[in-house]
Amino acid sequence: MTAALDDFINAMNRAGIGAPRRVIGDGRLNRFQGEGDKPGRLNSWYVLHLDGRPAGAFGSWRTGQSETWVAGGDDRLTPAERAELRRRIHEAKAKAEAERREAQRGTAATVWAFWNEARPADPAHPYLRRKAVGPHGLRQRGGLLLVPLADAAGRLWNVQTIGPDGTKLFRRHGRVAGMFATIGDPATASTLVICEGWATAATIHEATGLPTLAAMNASSLEPVAKMTRRQWPGSTLVIAADNDHGTAGNPGLSKARAAAVATGALVVQPPTMPGVTDFNDLGRAETHLTFTKSGVLGVPGVPGRETPQKSAVFSPEEQEHRAENRCSAVFLGAGR
Repeated sequence: MTAALDDFINAMNRAGIGAPRRVIGDGRLNRFQGEGDKPGRLNSWYVLHLDGRPAGAFGSWRTGQSETWVAGGDDRLTPAERAELRRRIHEAKAKAEAERREAQRGTAATVWAFWNEARPADPAHPYLRRKAVGPHGLRQRGGLLLVPLADAAGRLWNVQTIGPDGTKLFRRHGRVAGMFATIGDPATASTLVICEGWATAATIHEATGLPTLAAMNASSLEPVAKMTRRQWPGSTLVIAADNDHGTAGNPGLSKARAAAVATGALVVQPPTMPGVTDFNDLGRAETHLTFTKSGVLGVPGVPGRETPQKSAVFSPEEQEHRAENRCSAVFLGAGR
């Protein structure tokens, strides 16, 4: 089976996925950090069966790529063998998805306790001072800022921790894709802004007074925009793109444009200038007055600093009760 394993690995590498150091033919869906994945992000996957005629599949959730592989070539499979391969791959994916969702639910429970025991963030935290923004309902444990990531129903699924030096981490096995942190109340405004990072969201909100959703990364802009469109269909959506002018393909801008096409949103971007790739960079490069009056966002708004937080996050148990109209919100701004 060594030859078959080598052929499978070569196929993954040729497809641009980049095989992991160890590939196991156990018939299970295995996740790993593939080519182009950020450190710690297991966005690539493979399934390999070595019993009978060796066959498998591999791909990337980040890019949507999915490939099948059969020893000796797919054209050698009978219709029955091809159907059996599809069934086994589907079964492995379904099992892995069930395990992933169970792990996410477990992480959500621990994240809620982690969040609930934290204190309101110190406005003098080094990261906040460096980014020149207020805490806007963030919490803090030791030197770590906690950014809450919730779904459209307000259920808390994950937190992003930010250290004094700006190091950012998500809780392992927690949901990130499609989750977001909110500053302001989306239900009270006709225009909503979606951006990548939390500090960028804080700057935009402080400069315009508009509710702003931080999707955490460029790849999440589209799922968050789609969710926002479903949740608040009458709102004008503005995607405040990062301008990654120093990176090949400008992923911040290209992902923002794709999200806008998918949802009918507007796209705005900071100007191409040294040291500026997002609106927080721009906000620190200019005064807030200049930043607001310059019309960079191109949307009406009322500038403001720290505003009361009305966006709620809920524990797993509270979210279940909320679905039955039996619970009250726990507000981001509420400290302990």
